[in-house]
Amino acid sequence: MERARVDHQTKRDLRAADTGAWASIKETVKVGVQALLIALVVRTLLFQPFNIPSGSLVPTLLVGDYLFVSKYSYGYSKYSLPLSEYLPSKADGRIWAAEPKRGDIAVFKLPKDNATDYIKRVIGLPGDKIQMKAGILYINDVAVKRERIAPYETTGPYGEETKVEQYTETLPNGVVHQVIEREGDNGYWDNTEPYLVPPGRYFMMGDNRDNSTDSRDLANVGFVPFENFVGRAEMIFFSIDEGTPAWQIWQWPTKVRWGRIFSSIR
Repeated sequence: MERARVDHQTKRDLRAADTGAWASIKETVKVGVQALLIALVVRTLLFQPFNIPSGSLVPTLLVGDYLFVSKYSYGYSKYSLPLSEYLPSKADGRIWAAEPKRGDIAVFKLPKDNATDYIKRVIGLPGDKIQMKAGILYINDVAVKRERIAPYETTGPYGEETKVEQYTETLPNGVVHQVIEREGDNGYWDNTEPYLVPPGRYFMMGDNRDNSTDSRDLANVGFVPFENFVGRAEMIFFSIDEGTPAWQIWQWPTKVRWGRIFSSIR
């Protein structure tokens, strides 16, 4: 009789333990789902992480920089959403729109396929006339102020250390940023015909003027529609030397660019 009571109590204890374990699992799943939903909302509506895969914005942004892009800066279009290339064309347009400013560094969908993420600087606004002459940027027939500063130290085509010409450029609205000219003022895109920016479109350029596929290349980039803008680059939250995977944490002490972390982007 005593043995039966003990067995019965043991079964009740096991059932209670199972109930408690199941409740704990459900609570963990609930918390995980909530965290996933919050992350999805933040990524869709507020900030999207983005990493720099090429050197087109050197010296402002380097390969290995990881950024936060504010998606609310320009309002929202279908390109603010994940898998936007699969959304119907009737979803075109933009809500809560705020137009990009000259000098912004912005992420946008490449007009050629409306899927590839590009990041460049806003140079030309709708209605502007843009032209390059001997490396000098002209906006509406006025040369943009450019001042030479100390050369920029970088690597050449064979990995050798080299120095290239570096300048500060002051855009008409007062935005000051650095540009480099790897091939001096006679690179492929340093002398162009004038570009007339159509209504509702923007002219984008890289700060690495001789190593940037941008709006100067009409066949591959061209003028960027407003609705293709994803967001404005705001802050570098992590940076690591080119060629070093971010997940190799044992290399962080010597490979992370500590001075770039949490720096704002201009």
